[in-house]
Amino acid sequence: MAVEPLSQKEIEERLAELPGWAVEDDRLVRTYRLASHPAATALVVHIARVQEELNHHSDLTLGYNTVRLSVNTHSADSKVTALDFDLARKVEDLAPAHGAS
Repeated sequence: MAVEPLSQKEIEERLAELPGWAVEDDRLVRTYRLASHPAATALVVHIARVQEELNHHSDLTLGYNTVRLSVNTHSADSKVTALDFDLARKVEDLAPAHGAS
């Protein structure tokens, strides 16, 4: 089953349910701040595991105490799809356990 890009209205509706997330250049993005570099690293590892389970992967950027996630769906002409929002929701659910804000 092919994944279709979301309309601008659908994206806006879904973004309203995910504070802190935005769309930049056809990518769903969010930067998390954490207490330390080890905490940020642990979050990256946890996100990587979730991505493997979903078989849907983002670009992750690890900073000293930050993690930036940027994702779109390559098979949908590199546009934002429901798959991207599914990943974002799962990351939002696990981030607080790492102290991410």
